[in-house]
Amino acid sequence: MSEIKGQCHCGQTEWTVKLEDKAHVLCHCNTCKSLSGGASTLNTIIPESDFKLTKGELKHYTYKGDSGKDVNCYYCPNCTSHVYHHQTVMGPKFVVRTILLDGAKEWKPAAEVWGKAKMSWEPEVATTFEMMPPE
Repeated sequence: MSEIKGQCHCGQTEWTVKLEDKAHVLCHCNTCKSLSGGASTLNTIIPESDFKLTKGELKHYTYKGDSGKDVNCYYCPNCTSHVYHHQTVMGPKFVVRTILLDGAKEWKPAAEVWGKAKMSWEPEVATTFEMMPPE
């Protein structure tokens, strides 16, 4: 397991995560597209205990996910980089934005989720699930 440092766009907020695999899960859901202004976001899912905020603080807001349960979005209060989301339906796990982690530009995609919302022009770059993979 590797401990990897992350930081927001402005550098005001920093954190570390523990990861088994250095890989991205691309999310094509409409919420991620709205938040990023792009076709997908780059993420991984980790246990809450594998995330540690080391500098600054985060703000958050809550919306209802497709499950009808709360999704808490945590972001830098200065530059608004989204650091992680906690989907309460998933229990004590965080969806961490991997592109904000050191070395992430070199990582490969491991999977694509919410493929049913994928833009028609996007090529498949990893195993694609219509929604989420089976548990």
